[in-house]
Amino acid sequence: MEETQLKRTPLFEIHTALGARMVEFGGWEMPVLYSGISQEHLAVRQAAGLFDISHMGEFLFDGPDSLKFLNQLLTNNLAKLESGQGQYTLLCQDNGGVIDDLYAYRLGDTRYLLVVNASRLEIDWMWIKAQRNSRHKSLQLEMTNLSGNLAAMALQGPNAAGIIAGVFPAAAELLKNQITKLEFGSATVWLSRTGYTGEDGFELVVPNGHAPALWEQLMSLGQALDLLPAGLGARDTLRTEAGYSLYGHELTSDTTPIEAALGWAVALDKPSFNGQEMLAAQKQDGVSRRCIAFKMTGKSAPPRQPYKIFSADGNGREIGEVTSGTQSPSLGCGIGLGYVESDHAKSGTGIEIEIRNRRFPAQVVKRPVFQKSS
Repeated sequence: MEETQLKRTPLFEIHTALGARMVEFGGWEMPVLYSGISQEHLAVRQAAGLFDISHMGEFLFDGPDSLKFLNQLLTNNLAKLESGQGQYTLLCQDNGGVIDDLYAYRLGDTRYLLVVNASRLEIDWMWIKAQRNSRHKSLQLEMTNLSGNLAAMALQGPNAAGIIAGVFPAAAELLKNQITKLEFGSATVWLSRTGYTGEDGFELVVPNGHAPALWEQLMSLGQALDLLPAGLGARDTLRTEAGYSLYGHELTSDTTPIEAALGWAVALDKPSFNGQEMLAAQKQDGVSRRCIAFKMTGKSAPPRQPYKIFSADGNGREIGEVTSGTQSPSLGCGIGLGYVESDHAKSGTGIEIEIRNRRFPAQVVKRPVFQKSS
Protein backbone atom coordinates (compact mmCIF):
# COMPACT_ATOMS: atom_id res chain seq x y z
CA MET A 1 0.00 0.00 0.00
CA GLU A 2 1.39 3.35 -1.07
CA GLU A 3 2.03 5.88 1.69
CA THR A 4 0.35 9.24 1.31
CA GLN A 5 2.93 12.01 1.00
CA LEU A 6 2.48 14.58 3.77
CA LYS A 7 2.27 18.19 2.66
CA ARG A 8 4.85 20.68 3.88
CA THR A 9 4.42 24.39 4.50
CA PRO A 10 6.82 27.01 3.04
CA LEU A 11 8.32 27.26 6.55
CA PHE A 12 9.24 23.55 6.82
CA GLU A 13 12.99 24.08 6.45
CA ILE A 14 12.95 26.81 9.10
CA HIS A 15 11.23 24.42 11.53
CA THR A 16 13.75 21.63 10.96
CA ALA A 17 16.65 24.10 11.32
CA LEU A 18 15.18 25.13 14.69
CA GLY A 19 15.10 21.48 15.77
CA ALA A 20 11.30 21.21 15.83
CA ARG A 21 9.69 17.83 16.43
CA MET A 22 7.48 17.26 13.38
CA VAL A 23 4.17 15.34 13.42
CA GLU A 24 1.32 14.58 11.03
CA PHE A 25 -1.69 16.87 11.37
CA GLY A 26 -4.54 17.06 8.85
CA GLY A 27 -2.33 15.64 6.10
CA TRP A 28 0.53 18.06 6.86
CA GLU A 29 3.93 17.63 8.45
CA MET A 30 3.79 20.26 11.21
CA PRO A 31 5.92 21.29 14.22
CA VAL A 32 4.39 20.01 17.48
CA LEU A 33 7.11 21.61 19.63
CA TYR A 34 10.50 23.34 19.52
CA SER A 35 11.84 23.95 23.06
CA GLY A 36 8.92 22.29 24.88
CA ILE A 37 5.14 22.65 25.11
CA SER A 38 5.03 24.28 28.57
CA GLN A 39 7.83 26.73 27.74
CA GLU A 40 6.17 27.76 24.47
CA HIS A 41 2.74 27.97 26.14
CA LEU A 42 4.00 30.24 28.93
CA ALA A 43 5.89 32.40 26.41
CA VAL A 44 2.55 33.12 24.70
CA ARG A 45 0.86 33.90 28.04
CA GLN A 46 3.70 36.14 29.28
CA ALA A 47 5.48 37.45 26.16
CA ALA A 48 4.83 36.12 22.64
CA GLY A 49 4.87 33.04 20.41
CA LEU A 50 4.96 32.64 16.63
CA PHE A 51 3.00 29.76 15.06
CA ASP A 52 3.02 28.38 11.52
CA ILE A 53 -0.66 27.99 10.54
CA SER A 54 -0.05 27.61 6.79
CA HIS A 55 -1.98 24.31 6.84
CA MET A 56 -5.24 26.24 7.21
CA GLY A 57 -7.33 26.98 4.14
CA GLU A 58 -8.38 30.26 2.52
CA PHE A 59 -11.42 30.61 0.23
CA LEU A 60 -12.18 33.87 -1.58
CA PHE A 61 -15.69 34.87 -2.72
CA ASP A 62 -16.38 37.89 -4.90
CA GLY A 63 -19.42 39.15 -6.74
CA PRO A 64 -22.77 40.88 -6.17
CA ASP A 65 -24.34 37.74 -4.64
CA SER A 66 -21.41 36.61 -2.46
CA LEU A 67 -23.05 37.90 0.74
CA LYS A 68 -26.38 36.26 -0.09
CA PHE A 69 -24.67 32.95 -0.88
CA LEU A 70 -22.45 32.83 2.21
CA ASN A 71 -25.22 33.96 4.54
CA GLN A 72 -27.25 30.92 3.47
CA LEU A 73 -24.32 28.61 4.27
CA LEU A 74 -22.99 30.08 7.51
CA THR A 75 -24.65 30.39 10.92
CA ASN A 76 -23.53 33.90 11.86
CA ASN A 77 -24.77 37.02 10.07
CA LEU A 78 -22.24 38.35 7.57
CA ALA A 79 -24.54 41.30 6.80
CA LYS A 80 -23.41 42.80 10.12
CA LEU A 81 -19.79 43.03 8.95
CA GLU A 82 -18.37 46.25 7.56
CA SER A 83 -15.38 46.12 5.21
CA GLY A 84 -12.33 45.12 7.23
CA GLN A 85 -14.25 43.18 9.90
CA GLY A 86 -14.38 39.45 10.66
CA GLN A 87 -16.48 37.06 12.73
CA TYR A 88 -16.41 33.53 14.05
CA THR A 89 -19.03 31.35 12.36
CA LEU A 90 -19.91 27.75 11.50
CA LEU A 91 -20.76 25.74 8.40
CA CYS A 92 -23.65 23.35 9.11
CA GLN A 93 -25.60 20.58 7.41
CA ASP A 94 -29.37 20.86 7.06
CA ASN A 95 -29.73 18.83 10.28
CA GLY A 96 -27.57 21.34 12.18
CA GLY A 97 -24.50 19.06 12.39
CA VAL A 98 -21.24 21.01 12.13
CA ILE A 99 -19.15 20.64 8.97
CA ASP A 100 -16.54 23.12 10.21
CA ASP A 101 -16.00 26.21 12.34
CA LEU A 102 -14.16 29.07 10.70
CA TYR A 103 -13.50 32.79 10.45
CA ALA A 104 -15.25 34.91 7.82
CA TYR A 105 -13.87 38.32 6.82
CA ARG A 106 -15.41 41.04 4.68
CA LEU A 107 -12.55 42.38 2.56
CA GLY A 108 -14.57 44.83 0.46
CA ASP A 109 -18.08 45.59 -0.78
CA THR A 110 -18.57 42.18 -2.40
CA ARG A 111 -15.37 40.33 -1.36
CA TYR A 112 -15.26 37.80 1.48
CA LEU A 113 -12.50 35.55 2.80
CA LEU A 114 -13.13 32.32 4.73
CA VAL A 115 -10.29 30.80 6.78
CA VAL A 116 -11.03 27.12 7.45
CA ASN A 117 -9.48 24.24 9.39
CA ALA A 118 -6.73 22.19 7.74
CA SER A 119 -8.38 18.84 8.48
CA ARG A 120 -11.64 20.03 6.85
CA LEU A 121 -10.27 22.07 3.95
CA GLU A 122 -11.12 19.70 1.10
CA ILE A 123 -14.44 18.63 2.63
CA ASP A 124 -15.46 22.27 3.13
CA TRP A 125 -14.53 23.26 -0.43
CA MET A 126 -16.34 20.30 -2.00
CA TRP A 127 -19.43 20.94 0.13
CA ILE A 128 -19.50 24.68 -0.69
CA LYS A 129 -19.07 23.90 -4.40
CA ALA A 130 -21.89 21.35 -4.25
CA GLN A 131 -24.18 23.91 -2.60
CA ARG A 132 -23.30 26.45 -5.30
CA ASN A 133 -23.99 23.99 -8.11
CA SER A 134 -27.23 22.57 -6.72
CA ARG A 135 -29.11 25.23 -4.76
CA HIS A 136 -27.53 28.52 -5.82
CA LYS A 137 -26.76 28.20 -9.55
CA SER A 138 -28.34 31.53 -10.49
CA LEU A 139 -26.33 33.63 -8.01
CA GLN A 140 -23.59 35.88 -9.37
CA LEU A 141 -20.28 35.26 -7.64
CA GLU A 142 -16.83 33.80 -8.18
CA MET A 143 -15.26 31.31 -5.75
CA THR A 144 -11.51 30.70 -5.52
CA ASN A 145 -9.64 28.24 -3.32
CA LEU A 146 -6.41 30.14 -2.55
CA SER A 147 -5.10 27.62 -0.03
CA GLY A 148 -2.26 26.21 -2.15
CA ASN A 149 -0.80 29.67 -2.85
CA LEU A 150 -0.85 31.14 0.64
CA ALA A 151 1.03 30.63 3.88
CA ALA A 152 -0.13 31.89 7.26
CA MET A 153 1.31 32.53 10.70
CA ALA A 154 -0.04 33.63 14.07
CA LEU A 155 1.84 36.02 16.35
CA GLN A 156 0.22 35.73 19.79
CA GLY A 157 0.76 37.11 23.28
CA PRO A 158 0.95 40.39 25.21
CA ASN A 159 4.11 41.46 23.34
CA ALA A 160 2.67 40.66 19.89
CA ALA A 161 1.60 44.26 19.15
CA GLY A 162 5.04 45.59 20.05
CA ILE A 163 6.76 43.08 17.76
CA ILE A 164 4.49 43.43 14.74
CA ALA A 165 4.73 47.22 14.80
CA GLY A 166 8.34 46.81 13.63
CA VAL A 167 7.12 45.34 10.33
CA PHE A 168 3.61 46.82 10.05
CA PRO A 169 3.21 50.07 12.07
CA ALA A 170 -0.49 50.22 11.05
CA ALA A 171 -1.18 46.95 12.91
CA ALA A 172 -1.47 48.75 16.26
CA GLU A 173 -4.62 50.53 15.03
CA LEU A 174 -6.46 47.28 14.29
CA LEU A 175 -9.24 46.37 16.71
CA LYS A 176 -10.11 42.78 17.63
CA ASN A 177 -11.53 40.83 14.63
CA GLN A 178 -10.51 43.53 12.14
CA ILE A 179 -8.50 42.73 9.00
CA THR A 180 -6.43 44.95 6.72
CA LYS A 181 -4.33 44.63 3.56
CA LEU A 182 -0.67 45.65 3.87
CA GLU A 183 2.49 45.45 1.76
CA PHE A 184 5.51 43.33 2.64
CA GLY A 185 8.16 43.99 0.00
CA SER A 186 6.39 43.19 -3.28
CA ALA A 187 3.79 40.98 -1.57
CA THR A 188 0.29 41.70 -0.31
CA VAL A 189 -0.33 40.51 3.26
CA TRP A 190 -3.71 40.15 4.97
CA LEU A 191 -3.30 40.96 8.64
CA SER A 192 -6.07 40.37 11.21
CA ARG A 193 -6.22 40.91 14.97
CA THR A 194 -7.42 37.41 15.75
CA GLY A 195 -6.10 34.20 17.27
CA TYR A 196 -6.76 30.84 18.89
CA THR A 197 -4.91 31.28 22.19
CA GLY A 198 -7.01 33.58 24.39
CA GLU A 199 -4.32 36.28 24.09
CA ASP A 200 -4.06 39.45 22.05
CA GLY A 201 -2.45 38.69 18.74
CA PHE A 202 -2.39 38.76 14.96
CA GLU A 203 -2.79 36.30 12.11
CA LEU A 204 -1.01 36.96 8.83
CA VAL A 205 -1.80 35.49 5.41
CA VAL A 206 1.08 35.87 2.96
CA PRO A 207 2.05 34.43 -0.47
CA ASN A 208 4.10 31.23 -0.07
CA GLY A 209 7.34 32.68 -1.44
CA HIS A 210 7.41 35.56 1.05
CA ALA A 211 6.56 33.55 4.18
CA PRO A 212 10.14 32.61 5.24
CA ALA A 213 11.34 36.24 5.09
CA LEU A 214 8.34 37.45 7.11
CA TRP A 215 8.83 34.70 9.73
CA GLU A 216 12.54 35.51 10.07
CA GLN A 217 11.86 39.24 10.39
CA LEU A 218 9.25 38.72 13.10
CA MET A 219 11.56 36.33 15.00
CA SER A 220 14.42 38.83 14.77
CA LEU A 221 12.29 41.72 16.02
CA GLY A 222 10.90 39.55 18.77
CA GLN A 223 14.25 38.52 20.26
CA ALA A 224 14.30 41.51 22.62
CA LEU A 225 10.67 40.80 23.63
CA ASP A 226 11.13 37.09 24.51
CA LEU A 227 9.39 35.75 21.41
CA LEU A 228 9.58 31.97 20.93
CA PRO A 229 8.55 29.81 17.96
CA ALA A 230 5.56 27.75 19.12
CA GLY A 231 4.15 24.46 17.84
CA LEU A 232 0.82 22.68 17.69
CA GLY A 233 1.28 21.28 21.20
CA ALA A 234 1.20 24.74 22.80
CA ARG A 235 -1.53 25.84 20.41
CA ASP A 236 -3.69 23.01 21.78
CA THR A 237 -3.01 23.68 25.48
CA LEU A 238 -3.60 27.41 24.94
CA ARG A 239 -6.93 26.90 23.14
CA THR A 240 -8.06 24.41 25.80
CA GLU A 241 -7.32 26.96 28.55
CA ALA A 242 -9.29 29.50 26.50
CA GLY A 243 -12.19 27.02 26.15
CA TYR A 244 -12.10 27.10 22.33
CA SER A 245 -13.55 24.21 20.31
CA LEU A 246 -11.51 22.05 17.93
CA TYR A 247 -13.07 20.17 15.02
CA GLY A 248 -12.97 16.42 15.61
CA HIS A 249 -13.17 16.99 19.35
CA GLU A 250 -15.91 19.40 20.50
CA LEU A 251 -17.29 19.78 16.97
CA THR A 252 -18.32 16.97 14.61
CA SER A 253 -21.07 16.31 12.07
CA ASP A 254 -23.01 14.75 14.97
CA THR A 255 -22.89 17.87 17.16
CA THR A 256 -24.69 21.17 16.67
CA PRO A 257 -23.55 24.69 17.61
CA ILE A 258 -26.29 24.82 20.28
CA GLU A 259 -25.02 21.64 21.94
CA ALA A 260 -21.45 22.98 21.62
CA ALA A 261 -22.40 26.16 23.58
CA LEU A 262 -21.79 28.25 20.44
CA GLY A 263 -25.32 29.63 20.15
CA TRP A 264 -23.81 33.16 20.21
CA ALA A 265 -22.43 32.44 16.70
CA VAL A 266 -25.86 31.43 15.34
CA ALA A 267 -27.99 34.29 13.99
CA LEU A 268 -31.47 32.77 14.11
CA ASP A 269 -33.02 36.13 13.19
CA LYS A 270 -31.48 36.31 9.69
CA PRO A 271 -33.12 34.89 6.52
CA SER A 272 -32.96 31.11 6.05
CA PHE A 273 -29.64 29.28 6.31
CA ASN A 274 -28.55 25.64 6.40
CA GLY A 275 -29.55 24.04 9.68
CA GLN A 276 -31.69 26.98 10.82
CA GLU A 277 -34.84 24.95 11.50
CA MET A 278 -33.07 22.40 13.71
CA LEU A 279 -31.01 25.02 15.54
CA ALA A 280 -34.07 27.19 16.22
CA ALA A 281 -35.90 24.16 17.64
CA GLN A 282 -32.92 23.29 19.86
CA LYS A 283 -32.65 26.88 21.07
CA GLN A 284 -36.34 26.90 21.98
CA ASP A 285 -36.74 23.37 23.37
CA GLY A 286 -33.28 22.88 24.84
CA VAL A 287 -30.80 20.06 24.20
CA SER A 288 -30.09 16.85 26.12
CA ARG A 289 -26.32 17.41 26.26
CA ARG A 290 -24.04 20.42 26.36
CA CYS A 291 -20.36 21.11 25.91
CA ILE A 292 -18.72 22.18 29.18
CA ALA A 293 -15.31 23.21 30.43
CA PHE A 294 -13.98 21.63 33.61
CA LYS A 295 -11.07 21.74 36.00
CA MET A 296 -9.71 18.82 38.05
CA THR A 297 -10.02 19.61 41.76
CA GLY A 298 -7.63 16.99 43.10
CA LYS A 299 -4.32 15.44 42.11
CA SER A 300 -4.61 13.23 39.02
CA ALA A 301 -3.10 12.43 35.64
CA PRO A 302 -4.37 14.79 32.92
CA PRO A 303 -7.84 14.06 31.49
CA ARG A 304 -7.85 12.94 27.83
CA GLN A 305 -10.33 12.25 25.04
CA PRO A 306 -12.48 10.01 25.32
CA TYR A 307 -12.39 9.50 29.11
CA LYS A 308 -15.83 9.02 30.65
CA ILE A 309 -17.51 11.64 32.85
CA PHE A 310 -19.66 10.60 35.82
CA SER A 311 -22.03 12.47 38.11
CA ALA A 312 -20.76 13.31 41.58
CA ASP A 313 -24.20 13.39 43.19
CA GLY A 314 -24.01 10.03 44.91
CA ASN A 315 -25.28 7.66 42.22
CA GLY A 316 -22.09 7.86 40.12
CA ARG A 317 -23.94 7.59 36.82
CA GLU A 318 -22.11 7.99 33.49
CA ILE A 319 -23.20 11.38 32.07
CA GLY A 320 -20.78 12.13 29.23
CA GLU A 321 -17.24 12.07 27.93
CA VAL A 322 -14.12 14.23 27.64
CA THR A 323 -13.48 15.68 24.17
CA SER A 324 -10.24 17.57 24.98
CA GLY A 325 -7.99 17.38 28.02
CA THR A 326 -4.53 18.41 29.14
CA GLN A 327 -2.37 19.47 32.05
CA SER A 328 -2.74 23.27 32.13
CA PRO A 329 0.71 24.93 32.15
CA SER A 330 -0.86 28.15 33.49
CA LEU A 331 -2.91 26.57 36.29
CA GLY A 332 -0.79 23.52 37.11
CA CYS A 333 -3.79 21.16 37.13
CA GLY A 334 -5.78 19.02 34.70
CA ILE A 335 -8.40 20.82 32.61
CA GLY A 336 -10.64 19.85 29.74
CA LEU A 337 -13.73 20.18 27.62
CA GLY A 338 -16.44 17.60 27.17
CA TYR A 339 -20.11 16.81 26.72
CA VAL A 340 -22.41 16.07 29.65
CA GLU A 341 -26.15 15.73 30.15
CA SER A 342 -27.57 19.26 30.26
CA ASP A 343 -28.67 19.14 33.89
CA HIS A 344 -25.00 18.68 34.87
CA ALA A 345 -23.70 21.53 32.68
CA LYS A 346 -24.06 24.46 35.10
CA SER A 347 -20.85 26.15 36.27
CA GLY A 348 -19.92 24.94 39.76
CA THR A 349 -21.39 21.45 39.30
CA GLY A 350 -19.22 18.66 40.68
CA ILE A 351 -18.37 15.81 38.29
CA GLU A 352 -15.93 12.90 38.19
CA ILE A 353 -13.53 11.93 35.40
CA GLU A 354 -12.52 8.30 34.98
CA ILE A 355 -8.76 8.17 34.47
CA ARG A 356 -7.13 4.74 34.20
CA ASN A 357 -10.12 3.01 35.83
CA ARG A 358 -10.23 5.39 38.79
CA ARG A 359 -12.57 8.34 39.24
CA PHE A 360 -11.20 11.76 40.15
CA PRO A 361 -13.12 14.87 41.23
CA ALA A 362 -13.57 17.82 38.87
CA GLN A 363 -15.80 20.87 38.60
CA VAL A 364 -17.64 22.47 35.69
CA VAL A 365 -16.22 25.98 35.16
CA LYS A 366 -16.98 28.97 32.99
CA ARG A 367 -14.90 29.64 29.89
CA PRO A 368 -12.14 30.69 29.61
CA VAL A 369 -10.83 28.03 31.99
CA PHE A 370 -7.74 30.19 32.60
CA GLN A 371 -8.53 33.83 33.31
CA LYS A 372 -5.67 36.30 33.64
CA SER A 373 -5.91 38.57 36.65
CA SER A 374 -6.14 42.14 35.39
